[in-house]
Amino acid sequence: MTINLFDDSSWESLRPLTFTRPVADLRIGILTIAEKWAKYLNADFGFETQEYLSKKYPSKPNTQIFINGSICPDEALLNSVSALKAGEVLLKDGLVVAYISDNSSIHNFELAKSLKPIEYSDNFIQIIYPNDIFTHNGVELKKDFELLTKGKTSAQLSSTNTFLGDNVFVEEGATAECSIFNSLQGPIYLGKNSQVWEGSIIRGSFALGEDSSVKMGAKIYPNTTIGPHSRVGGEINNAVIWGYSSKGHEGYLGNAVMGQWCNIGADSNNSNLKNNYAEVRLWDYEQQSFRKTGLQFCGLIMADHAKCGINTMFNTGTVAGVSANIFGPGFPRNFIPDFAWGGAQGFEVYSLKKMFETAEKVYSRRDLAFDDIEKEILNKVFELTQEHRHF
Repeated sequence: MTINLFDDSSWESLRPLTFTRPVADLRIGILTIAEKWAKYLNADFGFETQEYLSKKYPSKPNTQIFINGSICPDEALLNSVSALKAGEVLLKDGLVVAYISDNSSIHNFELAKSLKPIEYSDNFIQIIYPNDIFTHNGVELKKDFELLTKGKTSAQLSSTNTFLGDNVFVEEGATAECSIFNSLQGPIYLGKNSQVWEGSIIRGSFALGEDSSVKMGAKIYPNTTIGPHSRVGGEINNAVIWGYSSKGHEGYLGNAVMGQWCNIGADSNNSNLKNNYAEVRLWDYEQQSFRKTGLQFCGLIMADHAKCGINTMFNTGTVAGVSANIFGPGFPRNFIPDFAWGGAQGFEVYSLKKMFETAEKVYSRRDLAFDDIEKEILNKVFELTQEHRHF
């Protein structure tokens, strides 16, 4: 079976996180949304996304099953999607959830609306705004844990560790020494060849991706995901780091989302609670203003390739755009535009030439090539975000 996961209007409301990827490539829980659907349905997958992203994220040809990439699967939803027949569309209060075209392998909303409607009555998790990712991460982490570990036997960790509860699953090659794992409130998942260094304290729900490391003495609180090929330390609470990123030193990251190829400097912190305990607002690219989140706790949203220097202080509800580079004393503003270079003292444009030079070095450290496809995507993002850079 092959499926194509399509972007809807949530691609726009999820910016800046989606400037560099389709919605279904967002990581929440342990897996990306696309990986969840593929695992549940035993399917190969492609994407119906923005044209400039399609070289990196192509669609699957000759595929007539289309699923909304902003929706996380669950058992009830899977049953309804699996029951769809050619020429039918699954709807939830007017939202196109999934459909099977009877004569076309090209995604088209107008076509979907002309199909026979099947109304879905249950609820599901849909990712519409960046803060939805950490808000729903605990639920998705538990679902993914069950999905990935069902019928499998865990590897064993060293007896130097202390375990509270036994809801820990360890993939092949994962190691840990002299650390505390508390899975009484939620599961703990250690991916292939991951490492937990001495003196770390981890409370589930928690997931550590393949080839990632938790450094010595780290304190990890529930509902936290560290994606593959990352390194973390310090204090982390209810945060999602997608992969190939580093928060390797002391400092607090909480109620946050951190993209790929990001780096947080030593002793940097984000606030996740306003001094007056008021509702947090986040910058909204569609509205070009700050949006009420309905949340009291909301920290940092950091898009791909963004980085900050040592001792950076992020205010409550800060959005840092693609390739933003932040440094210097004081609190930078709550919206740091894409390709911004500077801090509280002011910003200038981070040129593509300089950004590419840095990216090439970062990729080479992982034995990966910063190729023309990546450059084309970032060129397009630079163009799309010019209007946001008012320095």
